[in-house]
Amino acid sequence: MKQKVVSKSDAIAHIRDGMSIMVGGFGLVGAPLELIDELYRQGQKDLTVISNNVGEPGKGLSRLLEAGRIRKAIGSYFTSNPVVGEHVLAGKLEVELMPQGTFIEAIRAGGAGIGGFYTRASAGTLLGEGKETKVIGGQTYVLEYALTADVALIRAHKADRLGNLVYRKTARNFNPVMATAAKLVIAEVDEVVEVGHFDPEVIVTPHLYVDFIVQRGGAA
Repeated sequence: MKQKVVSKSDAIAHIRDGMSIMVGGFGLVGAPLELIDELYRQGQKDLTVISNNVGEPGKGLSRLLEAGRIRKAIGSYFTSNPVVGEHVLAGKLEVELMPQGTFIEAIRAGGAGIGGFYTRASAGTLLGEGKETKVIGGQTYVLEYALTADVALIRAHKADRLGNLVYRKTARNFNPVMATAAKLVIAEVDEVVEVGHFDPEVIVTPHLYVDFIVQRGGAA
């Protein structure tokens, strides 16, 4: 059996400059903050980040942004972090905004092997400008392409040593769907338990999606 429980330094060392990274979390809730801090420590740059938001000033993904290590951010809720606007106006950051439902559906589609889908969410708005449209049932729909990434950094409550994951309340948010849409998945968890500990009915992310597990507060 592959050893999936590793240190955060070993896990993050798989990330290279220029990679695309999905990062779970809504605000800081459900965000893999220890993995993000390790990414900051190791110095990878020129990153494309796919995340609902980009942390808060001095916290989470904002630390990478403030250090100029994020080239592009794709997400839906960037207004809670004024650093995003500052970097866009300064030409330091490219932003791709998506309606939140479209954002998660694009990730779900990426994980399911679907190339794209039509949605009404951005039809007739600035977010839909320049995109292919189609009239279905008398309504205009906008074509949105699926999102995938090189790596997903996700946050779960517990993992067993195989990599089966369970989540806690709203911290679940974008994490399970991101686990399906990246080539490499690293999960930060509160606790690692033995195989067989979980009732199969409570497992949300099956182990086949998870490559590495990092326990919070564990070895660096």
